[in-house]
Parts: sequence; C-alpha cells; structure tokens
Amino acid sequence: MPTMPRSSAATAPDVPSYEQALAELEALVQAMEAGKMPLDQLLASYKRGAELLQLCRTRLQVVEDQVKLLEDGQLKPWTPA
Repeated sequence: MPTMPRSSAATAPDVPSYEQALAELEALVQAMEAGKMPLDQLLASYKRGAELLQLCRTRLQVVEDQVKLLEDGQLKPWTPA
C-alpha cells in the first residue's frame, strides 16, 4: 500500500502548539511554586520549563517576523501605533 506524504504538522507530533506549551509552562510554574516537589522532579520541571519557554519565544519571534504591513508595495515590519 503506498504511503501518503506527511504534512509538517504530522512530522513532529510531540512538539506542542504555542498554546499547549504555554499552558504546560504555567502548570509547571504553579507546581514548582507550591514547594511540594521532590528535588529531582523540581530539576526536571525546571529543564522542561526552560525548553517550553524557548519554544514559546521562538514561536512568538516567528509570528512577529511574519506580521508585516503592505505599504507602497513594500513589506515593512509592523510597529504598534
């Protein structure tokens, strides 16, 4: 049976969306702030939080770079009013 080409979304199913990453990061922060986590779990949570933070920052930068205004036929960076 022939295989179907995979979409880019299907290529990395373990990579969360921005919203999923942010929700997981918020849950990790709340759990860490509760102060009831064993040290090993605290370290693993900190590492995961750092990964999620980087993912969110990267996604935001990509979106910021893509948000452009068409002005006089040229793409220019969007600047808030």
